[in-house]
Amino acid sequence: MIRYFPIAIASLLPFLAPSLSAQDIKKSYDIVIANGRAMDPESGLDAIRHIGIDGDKIAAISQTPLAGDLEIDATGHVIAPGFIDIHNHSPTPLGFAYQAQDGVTTSLDLEVGSFPIDAYGALIRGQAILNYGASAGYMQARMAAMSDYRQTHIVESPRKVSDEGKGARRTMTEQASPEELIQIEINLTRALSNGAIGIGMPLDYMSVAVSEEELNMPFALAADFGTPLFVHIRRGIAGDPTGLDEVLRRAEEFGTSVLICHLSHSGMQNTDLFLQKIRAARADGVDVSTEVLPYNAGSTSIGAAVFGRDWRTIFNIDYNDVQRASTGEFFTKESFERTRREEPSADIIHHYVKEEWTRFLVEAPDVIVSSDGLVASTVDENIPPQGVGSFSKLIGKYVRDEKALDLMTALSKITLLPAQLLEKSAPAFRLKGRLQIGMDADITVFDLATIAAKTSYEQPHNASVGIQTLLVDGKIVIKNGEILGDAFPGQHVLATPLRN
Repeated sequence: MIRYFPIAIASLLPFLAPSLSAQDIKKSYDIVIANGRAMDPESGLDAIRHIGIDGDKIAAISQTPLAGDLEIDATGHVIAPGFIDIHNHSPTPLGFAYQAQDGVTTSLDLEVGSFPIDAYGALIRGQAILNYGASAGYMQARMAAMSDYRQTHIVESPRKVSDEGKGARRTMTEQASPEELIQIEINLTRALSNGAIGIGMPLDYMSVAVSEEELNMPFALAADFGTPLFVHIRRGIAGDPTGLDEVLRRAEEFGTSVLICHLSHSGMQNTDLFLQKIRAARADGVDVSTEVLPYNAGSTSIGAAVFGRDWRTIFNIDYNDVQRASTGEFFTKESFERTRREEPSADIIHHYVKEEWTRFLVEAPDVIVSSDGLVASTVDENIPPQGVGSFSKLIGKYVRDEKALDLMTALSKITLLPAQLLEKSAPAFRLKGRLQIGMDADITVFDLATIAAKTSYEQPHNASVGIQTLLVDGKIVIKNGEILGDAFPGQHVLATPLRN
């Protein structure tokens, strides 16, 4: 006797082939993106498809047309998973507008992060057009433990909260006492327990202050929580791998997942050696990743610790290679020293990265691409261009114009690889970075023929072109190349603590 077991159609959706006509399942979807070149780096899908969206999820991927309450014609355009930026410091309305026009659907600050974590995104909360999130900020947690000041994120200035004579600069210049080290760990534990996505450790900014003993703590804590540690390694003389070696050694010792930030900016003329070391560590079982931003300069504050050392030797540049970001003015010895003394938080651009280093990492299939954009608050002050055009530059310059890598590989570096890096400790990312049934409807639709970065160091406030449609959590943020201005679907993405 044959027995029949009724199975709900919906339960089979994850297993349906992309070629199956979803019209057989549902007559109409909330939104249909029709006739586009659908590309999914995980499955390898690269074909003309129709995408059906219900609520905040992808509900159908079909070879045959679908009906929708709203239909978007993507003929001649690429339909891709929304781009994920793991390294951006500008959770502001202007910063997010630029990122949206660059194809980003999720913008994260994982290098510097925030403390406390629930304070992150204060300037865009309730009006976020993109998803956002942050790591537990080691520098901020250290400041809270060691000084009279608090700074939840670099978007704000340090504010005084007590009167014990402990200045904010102490965070970057003095070693922590045993009691302070315990408090730093308590602060980080609190942030991780509240959903921080890993620990962000800009170690180079605190290089003289962090002892060998203190450095062990975040590696052990991140491993205990099963979450990544994002490290801006200590910098020595140009190309010196000592700072990389100390991180890889501890990652192996403690079993910590680590990401090495902006590799070309640390490896410089030895960028290929740095990547070789990372790949060798990975082959030996170390969970290590790295990233690159596709612009050839560094951006930070003039008060950064590295500029208190022999920075001209470290970067192999001089005063006239450094610009004030807000004005574009190049420094002299006198103006540099005066600004560092009187305005240590002033953003600067130091031109020391060579195109050959950047291109080498852009071409590498296992290197994530991010932006490292600095805070964009107003068009009246200049900013470094990478927070405006990194992703369009990757596709327009390196894929289309120079054919340095193929489009699927480029998309993987800004969608799937970031999602896979984060999904073990932040399960929300298991549903991002893919164009598949059941995934989040974070979708970027762009014109491969026209996508381009228009920003420059001289004129940074020029948004990218070529992003035709952008969906965040199933809501349209960009339509026909224009930001709608009345949709704020962005959510604060949090991790799930995995501590035993």
